[in-house]
Amino acid sequence: MPEFVPMPKLGFDMAEGRLVRKVVQEGQSIKKGEILAEVETDKATVEVEAYTTGTVVAWLVDENQFVPIGTHMVVIAAPGETVDVATIKSQIPKLVVSEVEPSQNPKSELQTSNFKLQTSNVQLPTSDFLRISPIARRMSDELKIDARSITGTGPEGRITKKDVEAFAKSGGAALAASAPSPAAAAVAVTAEDRIVPLTKLRQAIARRMVESKTSIPHFYVTTEVDMGAVIELRKQLNGLVSEAEKISVNDFVLKAAALTLRDYPYLNASFYGNSVIQHGHVNMGIAVAVNGGLLTIVVKDCDVKSVKMIAAEAKAMAARARDGKVKPNDIEGSTFTVSNLGMFEVDSFTAIINPPEAAILAVGAAKEVAVVKNGSLTTGWRMKATLSADHRVTDGAEAAQFMQAFKKKLEEPLRLLI
Repeated sequence: MPEFVPMPKLGFDMAEGRLVRKVVQEGQSIKKGEILAEVETDKATVEVEAYTTGTVVAWLVDENQFVPIGTHMVVIAAPGETVDVATIKSQIPKLVVSEVEPSQNPKSELQTSNFKLQTSNVQLPTSDFLRISPIARRMSDELKIDARSITGTGPEGRITKKDVEAFAKSGGAALAASAPSPAAAAVAVTAEDRIVPLTKLRQAIARRMVESKTSIPHFYVTTEVDMGAVIELRKQLNGLVSEAEKISVNDFVLKAAALTLRDYPYLNASFYGNSVIQHGHVNMGIAVAVNGGLLTIVVKDCDVKSVKMIAAEAKAMAARARDGKVKPNDIEGSTFTVSNLGMFEVDSFTAIINPPEAAILAVGAAKEVAVVKNGSLTTGWRMKATLSADHRVTDGAEAAQFMQAFKKKLEEPLRLLI
């Protein structure tokens, strides 16, 4: 039997995706686990792997086409298998191609809006929307290249990694570097407003956050953790491993939270109508800042993995997320999320719950501060953490007990290594 590969569902609210690139063409062979295509979702560009070994006999979706999740994209035949492609294609209903996303044409939306804008002082960005892949944008930023100067060769003029590399090799980077710095330009006395269309990622974030804050009754519990033992243990462990294997403070936070969730299943849960789903696995989501928004990567079964394994997995997935090359398994199935802004010197903050999860932990910076210990003033490492929880699923006392147990695990970090 031939294998049909569908448009994957990469998020509980994902409705459609776009086939960005066919990595393997019709007539070419592919092995199980090899990259078959690149798909763009609300969140990122994702590499889709083949489920089986065989030959790609037919693509049922065109590049740059938006299709609903579950739609068959490609047919893979087993080695030596004969497939009637014409019959298969005739049985697939004709799909409607979304040529332009409504959000990418703000002018048409404004014309049909009930709001009236004074167009004399509003500049509509008819040509400001830039089609560029996440990795290409990152490369252009690192090379200090104005991406608008690059001619894209991808679908609909999308700028790809190869386009940036070619531009840099042709001397474009040198021209960009020699161009006057925007900071050095004269400041305009008056400036026109600009309307900037939202990216697919930012649209998804906006939709999810509004849904979360309007439908989930949040409450918050904050505690302060003595991080002195973690800082010292981390220093010792990192002295024994290579640079690539080094462990971060957040890796200890993930392990401590995952172990604590074993004892508080209502925080590793989801609200579902008149019932609560207590998840059997502890899959820790990690909020990662990417170009244009946030992406949650997921360390599966975090409670049974070592701190070293957690560090390695999180580092690899975060790198793929920032490069725009996440795998479906990287961003699926989180049951609890940790958002850490400590690297930005944030002391504390409250995070919005990531539906359908019941809680999220917001972590601030671990700082050396003045503390009173045994009646004397001294210095110590302190970190604030705030739990945002769904009041339909849990209550203040349980959330406080969770934070108390989480704090104890971090203050006795050797237990996390056992």
